[in-house]
Amino acid sequence: MYDSYRPHPLLAQVPLTVSPFINLPASVTLPYTYKSVPSSLPPSVTVDPSSPDGKARYVVSPSGEHAAHPDDVLAACSSLEQHLNKARSDADQAIGAWNESIKQRELAEKRRLAPGWLDRDEKLLQPSRNSISPDAQGDAHPSLLDSSSPDQGSSQMPSMVPHNDGEELDRAFGGLGLK
Repeated sequence: MYDSYRPHPLLAQVPLTVSPFINLPASVTLPYTYKSVPSSLPPSVTVDPSSPDGKARYVVSPSGEHAAHPDDVLAACSSLEQHLNKARSDADQAIGAWNESIKQRELAEKRRLAPGWLDRDEKLLQPSRNSISPDAQGDAHPSLLDSSSPDQGSSQMPSMVPHNDGEELDRAFGGLGLK
């Protein structure tokens, strides 16, 4: 090993020349107002002595009234995101329950109007005969659908008579007695 203060033997054999194009740096003169750096550093400006956790509260609001550490800001943002996600899921569940209740009400109304219609797979309505045959009833009130001739059914049922609008108004509001 070579001593660090001694030149390498090969480099010692190379002669040094001074180039006229190279200016060596001159020594710097210090101004009269120069002050030397103190040997001890002042306390850090990023450490807040009032915060016990030791986190630097260097994120300051535009008004200057509030300061926080970036971890506190991130924690507040993540808790806000969780709150918004929970509120969104609760709202979606409420809307789903509302839509389901509307469907159930509509289904109950349909079942009230046509009981048994929605509960079966076959959707073709077919008339069914009563257990009592029409001959056994004695033709007391035969149906128009059961009659074989148009004259037979029309003789027993009341006929539609064209009505007078004036007579109908008199029946509804009473006559004015005009003669």
